[in-house]
Amino acid sequence: MYRIISGRWKAKKIAAPKNFDVRPTTDFAKEALFSIIENKYDLEFCSVLDLFCGIGSISLEFASRDCQDVTSVDLNPKHTAFVNATAAELDMALKVNVQRGDVYDWLKKNRKRKQYDIIFADAPFDITDEKKYGELISLVLNNNYLKPNGVFILEHQARLKLEHPQISTTRKYGNLSFSFFNPLETEESLETNE
Repeated sequence: MYRIISGRWKAKKIAAPKNFDVRPTTDFAKEALFSIIENKYDLEFCSVLDLFCGIGSISLEFASRDCQDVTSVDLNPKHTAFVNATAAELDMALKVNVQRGDVYDWLKKNRKRKQYDIIFADAPFDITDEKKYGELISLVLNNNYLKPNGVFILEHQARLKLEHPQISTTRKYGNLSFSFFNPLETEESLETNE
């Protein structure tokens, strides 16, 4: 069970079936995260990619806050069906595009298709191998998924200390942290900044 904390569907409780193995981001962490995001972005005009979307806690939060373009990716067919059904029930189906697939494969297949203002990834907490996190970070940053002023936010266990030249900050909330990554400066983005 989680609730949407702000926007059109503020305080709406979303109950996933009991047999779902999910761990939605806590309200406390979600409020802090969205405070940071909304300080920098006007969500109505943002495109968002939610990786490992689970039962849609983050995707639906963006849609509730008037974000018109949310792509949600998860491998579990029960999760994607649940997010689709919940989005339809809340009249968000046109805003939330749910795609089923392995996130790593999806990122390899969809490169060069679209860029996003905000990419959020809540990889399963049982991923303790830093190489898997490194692969995820590389797939997002090295394949031009982020717009030049975009941000990649990775949720991970607080005890996992990620080091990467593109990390701008890491914020800790209880047993989880959000690491914020800046896009890589490509020759193309350097030309547009001149």
